[in-house]
Amino acid sequence: MAVYTQLSQSDMKNLLSQFDLGELVSFKGIEGGIENTNYFVTLAQKSQQTEYVLTLFEEFGMEEMPFFVELTTWLAGKGIPVPAPFQDKNSIALKKIHNRPAMLQPRFSGHHVAQTELTAEHCASIGGHLARFHLAAEHFYLRRQAHRGVFWWRRESQTIQRFLSPEDGELLTQEVRLFDELREQPWGLPMGIVHGDLFHDNALFDGSQVSAILDIYNAATAFLLFDLAIVANDWCTLPDGSIDTIREQALLDAYKTERPFTDDEHKAWPQMTRTAAMRFWLSRLIPAYGVQQAGRESSDMVIKDPGELKRILLQRIANPSSLPS
Repeated sequence: MAVYTQLSQSDMKNLLSQFDLGELVSFKGIEGGIENTNYFVTLAQKSQQTEYVLTLFEEFGMEEMPFFVELTTWLAGKGIPVPAPFQDKNSIALKKIHNRPAMLQPRFSGHHVAQTELTAEHCASIGGHLARFHLAAEHFYLRRQAHRGVFWWRRESQTIQRFLSPEDGELLTQEVRLFDELREQPWGLPMGIVHGDLFHDNALFDGSQVSAILDIYNAATAFLLFDLAIVANDWCTLPDGSIDTIREQALLDAYKTERPFTDDEHKAWPQMTRTAAMRFWLSRLIPAYGVQQAGRESSDMVIKDPGELKRILLQRIANPSSLPS
């Protein structure tokens, strides 16, 4: 269970007393998170019960949080279904509990869809939403370097080498190098604010339509195409790591309808899908080998199969795809 920071009834009541949202009915830790602690919180006001989500940030300090407060507020104001934090009685959204930054946010309607149940309609919906997310953030006034971006993976790809087979070590090193070479190309790849972690379990659906985009806390300034590659690798993948071309086509067509691709993005797409697979392969290798991460004991970490992302990477190398013209 990914509840790294345990809260008591007193902790919760203390926090909620600062808001004007009602009386505490119940709260429960949410399973399945990897980086943060989340609780469902039910409040009652005038005989009406409303559900919220409280997030405690395990890896960020208070100084890093204003970016996310401002970004989610900005996006929600432009109609993007993301959880913007509530402000307290003094118009303050960012809180601190047990020395952790914390935010109280709305709980959206909708349900998660298992990876094996994703259809072309689901992929088209997230494709259109991701493009609108990128366009809505185009003039956002803050910038942020990804905390698990290029500098991180250069460093960690070397640190993890001692645990890997020679073949895996070379594969990881090769993909880091190839992205460096891509960045050196005289291309004008569009950059902006990306979600950075839009796996299928970070979206909610009503039917086949997206009702919410969750977990914005890997957002950063990066290549927009990298964000789309992360989605394609997760939402359009078959169990052997190969790509379901029907789902991928639906994803890319829906995205292109909102934000057409540039010529340089067409050139970069095959490598970008490989880089996206490499980045998450690496981030899964670290906890799988028990390498400690800031703010959590290694025994508490949620372990996801690194082999899944390695298979996707190998498939992307063997069978490069292309963007629709």
